[in-house]
Amino acid sequence: MHFQLPATTISLLLFTVTLTTLLLLPTPTLARHDVHDDPADVTADTAEPDSYGNSNSNKYVSKCDKNPLSALTFQLSGNNLRWPCESTKNIYVQSGRYVPRNVIVTRAQLRRDDAFVALPRYKQGVPFTLGRVQLKKGQCIAKIAPYPCWAIQEEGNCQALQSVVDIAVDPNGLLWALDVGLVNTLEQPIRRCGPKIVAINTADNKVVKSIDLKDLVTAESRLQFIVVDYSRDKKPFVYVADAGARSILVYDIAYSKSYRIVLPKATAPTTDVLYMALTSAPDGTSTLFFTYLSSPRLYSIRGQYLRVGQGAGSIVDVGAKPYGKQMVLLGADGGTNLFFRYKGENDIYMWNSETCFKASNLQDVQHGGDCRLSTQVLPGHKRFMWALESNFHDFISERTGCNGASIVLHPVARECDD
Repeated sequence: MHFQLPATTISLLLFTVTLTTLLLLPTPTLARHDVHDDPADVTADTAEPDSYGNSNSNKYVSKCDKNPLSALTFQLSGNNLRWPCESTKNIYVQSGRYVPRNVIVTRAQLRRDDAFVALPRYKQGVPFTLGRVQLKKGQCIAKIAPYPCWAIQEEGNCQALQSVVDIAVDPNGLLWALDVGLVNTLEQPIRRCGPKIVAINTADNKVVKSIDLKDLVTAESRLQFIVVDYSRDKKPFVYVADAGARSILVYDIAYSKSYRIVLPKATAPTTDVLYMALTSAPDGTSTLFFTYLSSPRLYSIRGQYLRVGQGAGSIVDVGAKPYGKQMVLLGADGGTNLFFRYKGENDIYMWNSETCFKASNLQDVQHGGDCRLSTQVLPGHKRFMWALESNFHDFISERTGCNGASIVLHPVARECDD
């Protein structure tokens, strides 16, 4: 099934040629992303990227400074959306299709000077569910624009996006959006459309593919996260966490084949949140790490097994979570480092997945505050690792007030010791 914007006529041939061209591009070697003591002290536009051979060295390249983050801290808010005109905004407000306090950013992807963001329709009044923010240094409050356009955001139109809960941008510049098709999930859930994955080429902002997931889901399915992987022969694959059905869904983009990897019952004491993050070794070997929030252990499976639908006997018990705490897996750096925090805590930890999973091998890379919790750590803009934080816990319990959720995107940085 090829997705087309309602007001745009693009031939099937053009879609096929565009997608094929993109998918056959060589996957570039990603530069290593660092956690810095002082992000503002690094001008990454002129910095030489590190080789992936050094991806496991946790080096810090700049000195401590008392004001390291202000120029690269971006506040995101449902009150700061980019509208085509004031009259359109007024129409949305009057019709109830725009309720600023009900808008929240939960996931992001960075590419060059752009942040692509997911704004799930957890509550009514979210005018668009996929957005873009231009990251301009010194711009504290950033406006969120619908991406790639307004036409693709229409609620109730199954050719458009209904509720994007996660996104992934691959090395070839394709943005993959996981649309669950279910809106108002924190109020009165409404099934608008079936779940799908939509791929957008960020170079020209054109939709190049839509994947219908109806044959992969069950009545118990709850799709939560998406990861994109490339095989050694440059073939793309998409992995989706299905927490409700205790599965990882695999879709082979090149051959339009799909698999459901059913996880052993031991991995899921309860089917709450199924976190996952992909690492890549210097030799190109990929590994998907996953865990349920309530599970006491972390698990993994090699990409080579996922890509052929081989789940039985391929899942590795990585180890017990430190101190018996529930762990929120936040992301990876494109190499072998994983980032996480403990439930209810905002300190961010980094673990090199080529070492044993134990407390002594964890590095505390950021001390968090009391107001917000990190929902994601991701590589990108100016070669930093970035953290997306919000008071999501207040948002779901209706404690954010008139201004809505407090959301911040900033580089991950260690505090200086006094």
